[in-house]
Amino acid sequence: MDWQAFVLTLRLATTTTVILLAVAVPLAALLVLGRGRWLAAVEALATLPLVLPPTVLGFFLLVLLGPRTAFGRGIASLIGHPLAFSFEGLVVGSVIYSLPFAVQPLVAGFAAVPESLIDAARLLGARPARVVTSLLVPLARRSLVTAAVLSFLHTVGEFGVVLMLGGDIPGATRTLSIALYNQVENFDYGAAARTSAILLGLSVFALAAIYSKGLKREAPLRGGRRA
Repeated sequence: MDWQAFVLTLRLATTTTVILLAVAVPLAALLVLGRGRWLAAVEALATLPLVLPPTVLGFFLLVLLGPRTAFGRGIASLIGHPLAFSFEGLVVGSVIYSLPFAVQPLVAGFAAVPESLIDAARLLGARPARVVTSLLVPLARRSLVTAAVLSFLHTVGEFGVVLMLGGDIPGATRTLSIALYNQVENFDYGAAARTSAILLGLSVFALAAIYSKGLKREAPLRGGRRA
């Protein structure tokens, strides 16, 4: 078991999830509460990583963040090193790649909040930020948890973007998915089985936690209907 890759993967997934929630909550609120045709283009861009091949996205980010572009050189001069083939670069790629998995559940959750409650909050003088923090987020907290879990798990299982943008640098960019690939390539199926079991266990545990909460909330309602 490559524990260095395990720790790096958890660090990457946690950092990515925190950033994604900070970005996805206002973006989802804008898509639900906003008005304008341009919002369709914004939602399309936010959903694009869902259908774009990971290697294609990773290649574009590698070129953009590398020293061959003015943007990449500007970032390198600002932080002291290129974003490509660094942990910070993996975070940028992971945030972009997992953005749909954070935005879509929140859009669905916010859209399910009755418009009458939103209109009432606005009539009482609540500003958009207050509507989001005091109304939408509390009422759609299960969607918030779902967005966080999906973002975390999707980042844990990344391969194409991580490989293209970060390569295979131990302690810097080698994640569990890269370690698993190396183990299979070296015919070390025992280590590969253990790594796969950890990735599978994380996914099953997190998804079970989400659905078990949903079942607990539905149980009293079902009991009341039988009565």
